[in-house]
Amino acid sequence: MEFKRDTYNQLLAWKSKAGRKPLLLMGARQIGKTTVLQSFGSKEYEDYVYINLEREIEVHSFFSGSKDPEIILDRLSLLHGAKIIPGATLLILDEIQECRDALTALKYFDEERPDIHIIGAGSLLGLTIANAKSFPVGKVEFLDMHPMSFAEYLSTADQKLNHVYHHYLAKENIETLPTAFFNPLQNIFTEYLLYGGMPEVASSYLDNRNMLKAQEIQDRILRAYEMDFVKHADKTTSAKIKQTWDVIPAQLASENKKFIYGIIKKGARASEFEKAIQWLNEAGLTYQVNRIKKIGIPLKAYEDFNTFKLYVFETGLLIRLARLDPRAFVLGDELFTEFKGSIAENYVCAALKKEFRRVPHYWSSEGKAEVDFLIESINNIIPLEVKSGNSTKAKSLAVYKKKYNPKLRIRISNLNLKITDDLLNIPLFYADHTKSIIEKVLKI
Repeated sequence: MEFKRDTYNQLLAWKSKAGRKPLLLMGARQIGKTTVLQSFGSKEYEDYVYINLEREIEVHSFFSGSKDPEIILDRLSLLHGAKIIPGATLLILDEIQECRDALTALKYFDEERPDIHIIGAGSLLGLTIANAKSFPVGKVEFLDMHPMSFAEYLSTADQKLNHVYHHYLAKENIETLPTAFFNPLQNIFTEYLLYGGMPEVASSYLDNRNMLKAQEIQDRILRAYEMDFVKHADKTTSAKIKQTWDVIPAQLASENKKFIYGIIKKGARASEFEKAIQWLNEAGLTYQVNRIKKIGIPLKAYEDFNTFKLYVFETGLLIRLARLDPRAFVLGDELFTEFKGSIAENYVCAALKKEFRRVPHYWSSEGKAEVDFLIESINNIIPLEVKSGNSTKAKSLAVYKKKYNPKLRIRISNLNLKITDDLLNIPLFYADHTKSIIEKVLKI
């Protein structure tokens, strides 16, 4: 089953732009990078060359020594069995982080053969870039790919609801959805949270409606990540990465969800695990949401790096990592009430990261109130609270309003789309359209 991905349209824009540079497509393992690139190559070009540099180790020699694009193209053309033609052939170098020489060669393709359409992709490119001494700075473009959004899942899962979903998004003003549409969207969003973010998991679930099969694929993906810990970090660091990764559900289940090193092991200190957290962040597997010490623009200038929360990049994997029974999540078992809120927060964090192209922050006030996320939109700092239930209370937003009087406050919850005075409620299933909804409300 092939899903329509937003990334495809971004690739089309890259292909047609003037001054195009070699592209690096970045994102975690198993989110669909290879699939979208091969689909793009087959549909938008006369031919494409696909090389997986993790599997095809012998091809690494093509990039060692001379970085002359002509020599590299001749070798790749011989391997492919057809000439690589400018504008007609797409060259895809998958898992490019496994061959540093191939990354370096992109500089020379930009300078000497900008007519060649070339895309490198990799699941751990963030790590490679952070640690590379000879990275071709300024010679490549970047494109981040994320797990499937609810809209991407819905477009395949239910065509009628997909039309409804976009119909209300396209309206000029905020309009509450009728119950006949709202409730079915809520139901399908629940299954999306469990199985919809990773394409292979989503495809299996939609084809079979079998939770066990979907969970088996999630387990396989989680094992692949653990193998990456060992492969791409030294023995001591990889063990700490695994320890940190495994306790994220417990961290998020704590009362204020703040990351506490002592939960990893008794007496643990920041100095022991900072490198492991950095690794997870650079690998794109976690998002570190730092507390803001003071409200001001830019928010990044007021970060408290010692106080933060750590979220997983895809919510279905978080649920599986926590070994949470899906039936408890769907039926609202009281034992999981607190963690259900963490699931909602995790999803919203990932949605905001994709929407605003940066990780949000959070705010707390001397134990009196805590706002889950702060976002910047056109020089406005907007407080945002996440609710997993049907509560209409927004105590922390009220405290924040009294102190800072923001132009707009947002609650993302299971309630319908609605604005009352300065309080905007966005349904969880519209969280990945927060930016456009804000712009609609503020008339930007």
